[in-house]
Amino acid sequence: MSRTDATAQRAELQSQRRKVDFDSYDITVDELVRRVSRGRIEIAPSYQRQFRWGADRQSRLIESLMLGIPVPPLFMATNVAEDEGTSWEVVDGLQRLLSLTNFLGDAETRQAARLEGRPLRLTALEILTALDGCTARELPADLREGLLDRPVKVIVLNDKSDLQVRFDLFERLNTGGVRLTDHEVREAVYAGEFVDLLTELAASDNFQTVVNLPASRKVDGTPQDFVLRFFAFSERYLEFDHSVRDFLNDFCRAAAGDPASSRRRGKFDETFEYLAPIFPDGVRRGRQSTTPVNVFEAVAVGAALALDVNPDLDYPESLAWIESSEFKNLTTGATNDRRRVAGRIEFARDRFLARR
Repeated sequence: MSRTDATAQRAELQSQRRKVDFDSYDITVDELVRRVSRGRIEIAPSYQRQFRWGADRQSRLIESLMLGIPVPPLFMATNVAEDEGTSWEVVDGLQRLLSLTNFLGDAETRQAARLEGRPLRLTALEILTALDGCTARELPADLREGLLDRPVKVIVLNDKSDLQVRFDLFERLNTGGVRLTDHEVREAVYAGEFVDLLTELAASDNFQTVVNLPASRKVDGTPQDFVLRFFAFSERYLEFDHSVRDFLNDFCRAAAGDPASSRRRGKFDETFEYLAPIFPDGVRRGRQSTTPVNVFEAVAVGAALALDVNPDLDYPESLAWIESSEFKNLTTGATNDRRRVAGRIEFARDRFLARR
């Protein structure tokens, strides 16, 4: 390696390291739960909707803390709001924070955390078996106080760090037992008006008529992912180049800076108001009960493009083209190349325009 190459590599490393601006704290369990209660930690952001840990796993975390066993740090990102001051948004560690709140939080704190049901009772403990079945209030006072005083490492990424750095950090951290979907990661990083718009539109009646998803996928960001695909491909499908994930990430990043909510909401409403009567049982193919994403992209974006050509578009006389071999070739197999993406979208567009 030449000296010039080494110098350039060191310069690149220093440049990238300056973008990552963070602070590190040791915060007691008691203070973490207090911050949840006061809203200083955003514990239920849109990108992490569910409390997914069971009682066994929650209990093991509590047992580890009581025994003084180190637990992984919590990662937060600073969120600055003009009217509400500064708060922290959970980047990694939501399940751990929710577990602590579920065990130690009072009714008000549990409400702030949007926790349902009864507080955690310890169960299936491996070492402190005498505490099985206890709630936090039933613990001996000294054990409870010791747990509340236990410090937890919290690393906070400051608002000065750019969005791409946040995204990369989140991706690197998103390797644990409760993985987030690609869109939950996007929602974590690009939170704001455009991401809120995706959630709003995914809840609309016409969209839910057109798109059939399994119950488990209705709560993991998949509906919002479908809406994002609609906008990204309807606006930029000719720019697509192989990686759907990168394509959607790039579009979401750009839209976060320019939401154009009114225009996009209008196009979405027009398209799905048109599609809902055509697909009253959802977009599907053959005997499938759910909506294949590639078929959705073609149908929804094709309809939007057709409506751009003819705003008074009639309903198609037949949907037989969805089962045609030509359309199946464009929506099955290795579908994510530019030719097939453009091919299936334009195929659907032309079928809507031809009304057959």
